[in-house]
Amino acid sequence: MSKVKVGIIQMTADKDPATNQAKAIAKIRQAARRGAKIICLQELYRTLYLCQTENHANFKYAEPAAGPSVSALSAVAREEKIVLVVPFFERRAAGVYHNSAAVIDADGSVLGIYRKMHIPDDPCFYEKFYFTPGDLGFKVFKTRYARISVLICWDQWYPEGARIAALKGAQVLFYPTAIGWHDADKKAAPGQKIAWETIQRSHAVANGVFVAAPNRVGREGKLNFWGRSFISGPFGNTLAQAGEKREEILIANCDLSQIESVRQHWPFLRDRRIDAYGSITSRLVDA
Repeated sequence: MSKVKVGIIQMTADKDPATNQAKAIAKIRQAARRGAKIICLQELYRTLYLCQTENHANFKYAEPAAGPSVSALSAVAREEKIVLVVPFFERRAAGVYHNSAAVIDADGSVLGIYRKMHIPDDPCFYEKFYFTPGDLGFKVFKTRYARISVLICWDQWYPEGARIAALKGAQVLFYPTAIGWHDADKKAAPGQKIAWETIQRSHAVANGVFVAAPNRVGREGKLNFWGRSFISGPFGNTLAQAGEKREEILIANCDLSQIESVRQHWPFLRDRRIDAYGSITSRLVDA
């Protein structure tokens, strides 16, 4: 299949997980009716963004990989014959939790999960309190409609993950996200939005792939999630973008055959100096 419609869902969140789950399912079905074959939800879609405080009570929202989020959406994927990327708060074992995403194929089978590799710790983004860093590496999932990779939110600032996914054959990179501005950073918000979009579009350009980034929207506590979810082509061109104020379903027709054409004209992967990159595995390099 050379062309596939990719869908991403930008939502507000309610304090009740069941409400968020029902809304997500309804929007997934809407996207499927509009022809989307691969659909991705935003980071931790089933709850409010819990990491604004360090609160042990929030661990009650964690669930195993075969928990209610993935199980319910596996049935939806099978019924609609769609691929789903389902972010969830994973309870791996007592005291070990991850910020994860399951990839469900169009027959409802779970192809695997990705665990967020880079874990932030900023004001109102206290994720290190909740999440153990991922240990599954950067994975590529061969779905019915395309080869996809999932990276989550803070991962978007690191080009290494995108590059490894592309080298493994990913055609579409999904970045489910929960990003916004803190009340204290209101003046910096415009620049932060530009940086957020630019870094992800640069992954599309540098690797010749499609990038899809669903973000949440609306105010939660001290955070204003700025929406602006988007889908980018392999030249970094914006194929679809949401606004900053409301829920939206974005769908873009992605012609996967463009990847080979783009890489022929811009052969960044061919010209990599893999013999000279050993220092990349060091924290710092002495001059």
